[in-house]
Amino acid sequence: MAKAAKSMTAAQLEALCGHWPGVTRDIKWGADLVFSVGGKMFVVTPSDGSEGGRLSFKVPDERFLELTDQPGIIAAPYMARAHWVSVVEPQRFASAELADFIRASYGLVRAKLTKKLQAELGPWPLPTEKTK
Repeated sequence: MAKAAKSMTAAQLEALCGHWPGVTRDIKWGADLVFSVGGKMFVVTPSDGSEGGRLSFKVPDERFLELTDQPGIIAAPYMARAHWVSVVEPQRFASAELADFIRASYGLVRAKLTKKLQAELGPWPLPTEKTK
């Protein structure tokens, strides 16, 4: 039986969410690759692949404490008040689990955009995306 892939590289992150409606990418703070929707960040990772592929993203308010109690996840510096977490040990998590977190983060951030902008972006989840 094949082992599930662990962690997520910047290239895998690009492949996952680079095609989602309205997604832009930028380098901020000199070294962080930031993916945004409607000008609002939804996931951040080191652009050079350093720090073991650390990922930071928004989580549902009701899951913030639960997730930050898990080994390998901390409250994101400077962003914890907005319910962002940092996965500081991404190798502890399957790539599919990280992808689900990032998909949820995109949905949370997108839901805070104006109704007009959300309509311009089109449907979410995309028809080919898995839904839960």
